[in-house]
Amino acid sequence: MKDTENLNPAAKGIDAISVSDLLNLIHGEDSKVLDAVGTALGNIESAVTEAVSSIKQGGRVFYIGAGTSGRLGVLDAAEVYPTFGSKSFKAIMAGGEAAVTHAVEGAEDDRDDARIEAGAITSKDLALGITASGRTPFVMAALEKAHATGARCWLLTCNEIDKPSFVDGMIVLPTGPELVAGSTRLKAATATKLALNMISTAAMTRLGGVYDGLMVDVVPSNEKLVARAEWIIMQITGCTRDEASKLLKESGMRPKTASLMKLKGLTKEDAEKLLEQSGGSLRAALAS
Repeated sequence: MKDTENLNPAAKGIDAISVSDLLNLIHGEDSKVLDAVGTALGNIESAVTEAVSSIKQGGRVFYIGAGTSGRLGVLDAAEVYPTFGSKSFKAIMAGGEAAVTHAVEGAEDDRDDARIEAGAITSKDLALGITASGRTPFVMAALEKAHATGARCWLLTCNEIDKPSFVDGMIVLPTGPELVAGSTRLKAATATKLALNMISTAAMTRLGGVYDGLMVDVVPSNEKLVARAEWIIMQITGCTRDEASKLLKESGMRPKTASLMKLKGLTKEDAEKLLEQSGGSLRAALAS
C-alpha cells in the first residue's frame, strides 16, 4: 500500500481527543511538510530549468492532475498570468472545468479522455503530472501521450515509486501517511502547493518577471493592481505617484516598460525593443 494511503500511528484515538489536541496534532503533521519539500529541491531545480527552456523556445508548461492534485495545478497556472503577465502555464484537469469545484466520478480513471486532452501538448512543451499516489490513470496516460509527441515529461508525487519509462524526471515529496488515511488534501496537498509555487515563481523570475522582489510584469486589471503597478514604478524609479500613473498609461499598462522608459529616457517602443533584446530582463536592459 502507498505511504499516503497508510494508517498514521499518530491518528489512533483521534476522534476522542479535544479540539485543541486535534489542532496541535494536525499542526505537528503539517510541520513535516517543509522537510519533505526540502529533500526534493535538487529535482525541483531541474524541473525549473526545463520549464524555462521550454518557454524560451515558445513552449508551455502543462500541469496535469485529477482531484485535489488537479485543482492545485489549476490554481497555480491561473495565478501566473495576473502575477507575471505570461500565459505559458496551462492546466489539464481530469473531468474538465466542472471538476474544479465538484467531484466528477470516474474522471481520474479516464485514460481515453487523458489522451485527448494531452493532444494539445507539443514537443516544445513541458508536461508535469501531479498525483500524490503516483498512479492516477488519467495523469499517467496523459504523460505517456505527451512523451510520445516529444514533450519533456515530469511527475510530481508524494510516494516513492519506480520512475515510469515515459517520465524524464520526478519530484518526490515524501509526506508520509495522512492523519485521515488517504486524504491527500492534507500534507500531500500542502507539499504539492509549495512545490508548484517554487516551479512557477522560479521559472518566471528567471524569465524576467521579477526585479528586486517586485512583480514587474503584473497585469493591472483592477484598482488594486493598478495601484500596485504604480507603486512598483515608484520603487524602481523614485518618481511620484502622479508620474508613475502617467508612465504606466504611456507604457500600455506595463510597469517594467514604464520603469525603463523613465530610467533610460526611452519611448515606449524603444523600451520594449530593449527589453526584447535583453530577454525580458529589466536588470539586463538597465545595464545595457
